[in-house]
Amino acid sequence: MSVKTIMFDLDGTLLPMDQDIFIKEYFTGLAVKLAPYGYEPKKLMDTIYKGVAAMVMNDGKCKNEEAFWRLFTSVYGEKAREHEPVFRDFYENEFQQVAKSCGFNKAAKETIELCKAKGLRVVLATNPLFPSVATESRMKWAGLDKSDFEYFTVYENSSYCKPNPEYYLEILDKIGADPSECAMVGNDVTEDMVAKTLGMKVFLLTDDLINKKGEDISVYSNGGYEQLKEWINNL
Repeated sequence: MSVKTIMFDLDGTLLPMDQDIFIKEYFTGLAVKLAPYGYEPKKLMDTIYKGVAAMVMNDGKCKNEEAFWRLFTSVYGEKAREHEPVFRDFYENEFQQVAKSCGFNKAAKETIELCKAKGLRVVLATNPLFPSVATESRMKWAGLDKSDFEYFTVYENSSYCKPNPEYYLEILDKIGADPSECAMVGNDVTEDMVAKTLGMKVFLLTDDLINKKGEDISVYSNGGYEQLKEWINNL
């Protein structure tokens, strides 16, 4: 069956970045923002890492947002939820400075436009560890907008995370698509290429490659944006 829907990862794919530098800048900014509210930086960072782990291990019984806050309040108490507006304010303001740690590639927008010109449905399949306000910001840093996508994953609307195949199955269910009619584009071998096990076509973008297990990437269609565009044209 021909491909009708194409999914794209964001961080390291549509938005060029060194993930380690991004996380350092992000966590440093968040620690500064929350310090006046009594959050000691090291404990805060440790708790956020545990919250991320709780989302990654989510079994679908709740949204990732709830999985995160359950963990967070188990450490800081239920009153910590009163600071949710502070988190949101951080993402709307200070978080924007983290864009400096990311790159920009006009080919990202060009590739999305190519997909639309071919009549493909386009989905942003970014690991749903962030709230919508943060994901929409990162789209803009990449020269994109939420209107560029039919659907995008955030911690408010997702019950699983990559590399759990259920993450992709949840998207397919939400958009009413069959895996045999879908393709996934990403830069992380473990998190993105797992879509292939569901019967989806995959393309590994190697510009900011993440291959933690040292897998043989020749088993996947791969390359930079020029190779990606050629691959899309041949779908």
